[in-house]
Amino acid sequence: MPTAIYPGTFDPVTYGHIDIAVRASKIFKKVIAVVASNPGKNPLFTVEERVDMVSEALAHVPHIEVISYSGLIVDCVREYNATAIIRGLRAISDFDYEFQMAFTNRNLLDSAETVFLMPSSEYIYLNSTLVKQIAQHGAGSQVCTFVPEFVKEQLIKKLKKNR
Repeated sequence: MPTAIYPGTFDPVTYGHIDIAVRASKIFKKVIAVVASNPGKNPLFTVEERVDMVSEALAHVPHIEVISYSGLIVDCVREYNATAIIRGLRAISDFDYEFQMAFTNRNLLDSAETVFLMPSSEYIYLNSTLVKQIAQHGAGSQVCTFVPEFVKEQLIKKLKKNR
């Protein structure tokens, strides 16, 4: 059975991310959740904090390893001898970007197959940016609908520290 790479910024990890990881773990022998240090984004959490949160969030899922990576995802695919890149598709708005990335990755590494997985319907509009916005506007206690309790606590703590 092949290994899959599941890259993301995970800033913070949400129930939608967890849902996709669980789905991927049922298809692939091993899933490597790759916490990306994307210089194009301005993450709230450090790479180390995100790795810790993703590790805790996925601890109950067998065959998942969590790492950080700062290079091209195709280099990570090569390094870990993976055969697939997992990407979640929430809505049609995701498709255009993900389509471009999938073909770019395939051009860079011919063997890099992208597998698109859809989350459960309750997570279809969920994303980390939305979670951070809710918490920033004083509704931090309400984000537990979207993230595990320990992530909610880290989010509230981080936002208080940054004020």
